[in-house]
Amino acid sequence: MRQLRIRTLAGLFAVTAVLSWAGARMLDALDALPSVPVAAPVVLALIAAVLLATALSLRSRLRAQRERVPGAKGVEPMMAARAVVFGQASAFVAALVAGTYGGTGVFLLLNDLDLAARREQALYAGLSVLTGVAVVAAAVFLERVCRLPEDDDDTPRAATA
Repeated sequence: MRQLRIRTLAGLFAVTAVLSWAGARMLDALDALPSVPVAAPVVLALIAAVLLATALSLRSRLRAQRERVPGAKGVEPMMAARAVVFGQASAFVAALVAGTYGGTGVFLLLNDLDLAARREQALYAGLSVLTGVAVVAAAVFLERVCRLPEDDDDTPRAATA
């Protein structure tokens, strides 16, 4: 399984933000700009909380297993792998969603903040971007928790003469 790359997620965010900004400009010209749902930052925050709780739980269980605490509940490799896949998928979706709302938020900030509805939409878009970043951070933390330790046996040894 490949490790999450922040550069890839940032690129996905940037491309989506630019496309969203352009789409918001076009839709605003047609008077059909969709609203940012209030539930967007709430759902992203819930996903971040689930990822963080999973990471903290797995970290404590792995630590207890490593320290051979009597009665410690171990971590099955498939469970850890599923958690990492969930985290990676969540990070990619969060990058897309945050980019979408980020582009829309930038458009709203640059145009007509005199209207209360537009200010509210810009606030929801900004909160969505922040909670999207929280999802990515929690996913990266979960991936780091579930990473296998490096093997020292694979390093080449110097030949002795």
